[in-house]
Amino acid sequence: MCGIVGYVGGQQAAPLLLEGLTRLEHRGYDSAGVAVLAASGIKVAKQAGRVRAIDLPKRFAGKVGIGHTRWATHGPANDVNAHPHRSADGKVAVVHNGIIDNAAALRAELSDLGIDLVSDTDTEVLAHLVALSEAASLEDKVRSALARIEGTYGVAVLHEDFPDRIVVARNGSPLIIGVGEKEMHVASDLAALVRYTTTVAHLEDGQLATVTAAGFTTSSTTDRTATRLANQITELDIDPATYDAGEHESFMYKEILEQPAAAERMLRGRLDERFGTAHLGGLDLDARESRGVKRVKILGCGSAYYVGQMGAALIEELARVPADAEAASEFRYRNPIIEPDTLYLAVSQSGETIDTLLAVQEIRRKGGRVVGLVNVVGSAIARECDGGIYLHAGPEVAVASTKALTNMFLGFALLALHLGRVRDLSVADGRRLIAGLQRLPAQLEEVLKQEDAIAEVAALLSEAESLFFIGRVRGFPVAREGAQKFKEISYRHAEAYPTSELKHGPLALISPEVPTVAIVPADELTDRNVAALHEIDARLGPLVVITHADVDLGEVRATRIDVPANEPELDPILLTIPLQLLAYHAALRLGHDIDKPRNLAKSVTVE
Repeated sequence: MCGIVGYVGGQQAAPLLLEGLTRLEHRGYDSAGVAVLAASGIKVAKQAGRVRAIDLPKRFAGKVGIGHTRWATHGPANDVNAHPHRSADGKVAVVHNGIIDNAAALRAELSDLGIDLVSDTDTEVLAHLVALSEAASLEDKVRSALARIEGTYGVAVLHEDFPDRIVVARNGSPLIIGVGEKEMHVASDLAALVRYTTTVAHLEDGQLATVTAAGFTTSSTTDRTATRLANQITELDIDPATYDAGEHESFMYKEILEQPAAAERMLRGRLDERFGTAHLGGLDLDARESRGVKRVKILGCGSAYYVGQMGAALIEELARVPADAEAASEFRYRNPIIEPDTLYLAVSQSGETIDTLLAVQEIRRKGGRVVGLVNVVGSAIARECDGGIYLHAGPEVAVASTKALTNMFLGFALLALHLGRVRDLSVADGRRLIAGLQRLPAQLEEVLKQEDAIAEVAALLSEAESLFFIGRVRGFPVAREGAQKFKEISYRHAEAYPTSELKHGPLALISPEVPTVAIVPADELTDRNVAALHEIDARLGPLVVITHADVDLGEVRATRIDVPANEPELDPILLTIPLQLLAYHAALRLGHDIDKPRNLAKSVTVE
């Protein structure tokens, strides 16, 4: 969740660290800080609030440094709990992403040794453990400290006695090393690196790296013989400008508008009109293996879980294979039965979502086959899976996912088409779906052109303290995603229900003060959906209906937002786009920080 940066080279570190942290604020923004190795020792500047609030002393020179932007796990957001944390003698500084599960026991042990712990954090114990180690090298001091740690971490360590280096280590939380010209960078996310270098190496779990201006070496966090491990250095094809909001007032708005182009990239080269199927070479499944899949299980968290429900419906409908989606955060804790003929799909924008990554590892430990739908090349989930469908959405910075979610849906559509065509889906139906997919980018543009009208509706919804989002079958996961978006950036209570469940409890809460956003596509359930709208209207509940132009709402009093119709199987994603704009404009009207909603972070890398 937190953001980590590091620099060692010929330039002053502090400005580079602050710039990197600014680009990582989507990973945590409760507090921030930097530490540099100066001639007189380690200097630290940190405080609660955003990176821009850090007040650097006039004398803050140093060409080796680390920085951190925090998402609080232990202790409130205040100056003392902000990272970096220092040892009692001031010779060690540490930044950390993750959770130390045995922190309470270690804090008690350190207190018994007479060490005064000044913060409420788990991270502070690591700084003291490194300082207490009697090992000769910084690498072994860090190994000694990590041997006492139970939990997850991505850490970066400075020590006054080793002024030419940063030592970093990973177990469950991402760390990337950026290779420059006589300088090196460290970060927990590519966003902090791309302005300076696109030559990177991803640290693996269980690895420790020594980073100096001349380069880096990697070894095991447990191997004191310092046997070097080989890490593949990758040259990324990334335009640094994609990590800037540019002329847009927020990243979320920019990313909403980028969806038509992102969809085109996702589909490019993957549609086979001749045979009515999809080419997904990254699956690493031939036709016989694809036909051998008897069940599909989709795992994701948050929006990835909800779009996974859309994907499960697509796969079951087109491929006639039983499919369902489950929250990855719950999956491994119920000791799941892993079946050899089940295809497991792990869905994550960042490819670093810890709950999803741990679910993947559990499946693979039990011999299951996992395919990843991720948006970041070289991410932990991408490396862990047997195959993958790369999303091609481009960098997504805003906490609330938009364009990545749309491309996740398209990934599921392509997979459903592929699995369907090796079974009973006809060539004609395959071509029908391909034609629908080809229409989608232009139809996304059509929906976005309604922004002004949707913004007016959002202004009305923003006044409500509580809202319902409802839909049936294909429409229910759309409603769940709509409620998720609305609550996470507008801070209004928003709850999703299947439309059919209204009479089983939720209808008791319908009133003139509780609006309902209803998903009503033109499909086999239109009449039943409209009947439910009458029930809400009869109880004076305000209604906003996301629907198609040919749907007759009868005498229902409602504000309608029409989206273009595609093939019924593909309609859910078009019905989702107005919900993004409703949430965005409601949050904008309420004056919230849309890209950095309170208490949340972009990449959830702690359980």
